[in-house]
Amino acid sequence: MATGEDSTDPFDAGAGGLLRQPKAVWATAGASVVAFMGIGLVDPILPSIAQGLDATASQVSLLFTSYFLITAIAMLVTGFVSSRIGGRKTLLLGLALVVVFAGLAGTSDSVAELVGFRAGWGLGNALFVSTALAVIVGAAAGGSAAAILLYESALGLGMACGPLLGALLGDASWRYPFFGTAFLMAVGFLCITVFLKEQPVPARKTGLLDPLRALGHGGLASAAASSFFYNYTFFTVLAFTPFVLDMTPYKSGAVFFAWGVLLAVFSVFVAPRLQARFGSLKVLGGSLVLLAADVLALGYGSHTTAIVCTVLSGAFIGVNNTVYTELALGVSDAPRPVASAGYNFVRWFAAAAAPFFAPKIEEWSDIHMPFVVAAITAVLGAAVVVVRRASLTHEATELEPRHATEDGVTVFAN
Repeated sequence: MATGEDSTDPFDAGAGGLLRQPKAVWATAGASVVAFMGIGLVDPILPSIAQGLDATASQVSLLFTSYFLITAIAMLVTGFVSSRIGGRKTLLLGLALVVVFAGLAGTSDSVAELVGFRAGWGLGNALFVSTALAVIVGAAAGGSAAAILLYESALGLGMACGPLLGALLGDASWRYPFFGTAFLMAVGFLCITVFLKEQPVPARKTGLLDPLRALGHGGLASAAASSFFYNYTFFTVLAFTPFVLDMTPYKSGAVFFAWGVLLAVFSVFVAPRLQARFGSLKVLGGSLVLLAADVLALGYGSHTTAIVCTVLSGAFIGVNNTVYTELALGVSDAPRPVASAGYNFVRWFAAAAAPFFAPKIEEWSDIHMPFVVAAITAVLGAAVVVVRRASLTHEATELEPRHATEDGVTVFAN
């Protein structure tokens, strides 16, 4: 995401103050890294969990489904909660839930228990992550541009390090990554308790149905629909590929660490420059088509090709995440936090669906077909962009992407 109000270069504005932030900002950003780690933490240990709990791939993939299903539903709740109790208390509530449920996940004796605890973890993570950017923007020095860049960097670092942490701890036991996450989030809880002052409660309270009402806007509905198809592709790669690669936790963690590094680099550095040169919709459509081709090669290529294509998909995913965020926050006339919640409510359902359907599709057909379906959904996402181009173009969105800065909006699209 671009971070300056008048620039598409993430380091043009606010870079001077990026590293000179209050302790409250660093505490929140550090906890954000761990929160984003939780998304990819289980990737390298999915086969180990399946073996340890005598479960099938489709059963273990429910770890993602329960997590993101609750996350989607929680999008209707997070704004309602934070607008009534304030940002600091919402962060602490989310962190406390993650500590409890991540710790309980490590004690699971069955897949059903693990899936249930992972759902509670998803609720806590949604409350925390959906509030973190607003808190960082409100407490940051050097302007909101530096704050958003710091948040984006935390997101990328977390997505990259999650699989690595899962591999390092999971090599000894699949239970250890869950205990490790609980410990790190407990440290984050203490840091925010000590360093972050109480945040003022917003003057305007968000209703539970406000995000759904926001989806009545054609542009936001189109962005959400396109992102729904894209996220099915995204989470097919994230949740199903570890079973295809069939590698040790260390090797799988290394693959997804490289994937996360590309995601971070292309999200923060490359996407804004491509948008400035070609426009958001052209970049998004092209990136989705390339992702579809990459996923097909992943599904039909050799083992080495599958590894390369898995890593390479991080580049396309990074670009897509940033552009979708810009679109979702730029096309709607609803308040940005409300528009973001409605958009994420739709797209996270695809993140819940893909881990469930991909292994089922393999059971019904063969190992290639889940990737064929994922390629088709990526193309469908691009088709929505083309067909609904007029509704997705909003004043300066196409040439100068809008920036979620002035009102501390929740950007939970990446």
